[in-house]
Amino acid sequence: MKRAGWLLLTTILLSGCGESGLLDGLGDRSREIVYGDTTTTTTIVVDDGETAPQGAVLAVDVDWYNDGVGEATVVPIPAVVIADVWDRNDGVNRFIQASRAEIAAALPGVEFPSLIPDEVGWVTSQLVFDTASATLDAGTSAAFGLWKSEPYTAEDGDAAVFRVGAASISEQQQAGDIRFEVVPDGLSLIWVRGTYRYELFCRGSVGEAMCEQMAQSAAPLSGQLAEPPAAEDSAEAGGD
Repeated sequence: MKRAGWLLLTTILLSGCGESGLLDGLGDRSREIVYGDTTTTTTIVVDDGETAPQGAVLAVDVDWYNDGVGEATVVPIPAVVIADVWDRNDGVNRFIQASRAEIAAALPGVEFPSLIPDEVGWVTSQLVFDTASATLDAGTSAAFGLWKSEPYTAEDGDAAVFRVGAASISEQQQAGDIRFEVVPDGLSLIWVRGTYRYELFCRGSVGEAMCEQMAQSAAPLSGQLAEPPAAEDSAEAGGD
């Protein structure tokens, strides 16, 4: 299997890393860089209760930074969730912090890598809007940051960025292949599954093999949500 090799590129100053924006534009594809060959490989399956392979951790085991945002119970109606998240915004910023439960409800069937690098300790999650219409942006509807240090506290503290958008009909017909593209500061893996188009940007420190492993491990986000407290725990918390 051939893929484009890593290129030594000059590091550029990244922007958009404030609380209202998640590295907007980071990992954008370069039209001047040679594309890697497409490839289809065996999907990695991670069974519930299993440990991650060496060098990786399960995404469910890290700190999801925005899980406390919004209501504790999310109504599984996309239009309702999207409106609720938009109401938290000032009408200017298009990146709005959202919990993984909100994103899973707003984008039914959306996937997220179930395996991530073991250097990652936090994941940030946001819905991305077209501010003129207060609807989700078609190109990038959701964005996730995978962080080596506490989010937004250190420059270059992120290890990867994962973005989801709507796939065109022609893109849906090409579903199944992963395209590798060398971009400034790292590598982007792009694929289509169902009605969604996914792009995973990995910094050079992550490594090509791990980046591919992340892409292959993508699974429904709805199955990677925080578990509610056990019944006995709830009863103890309530007291007599």
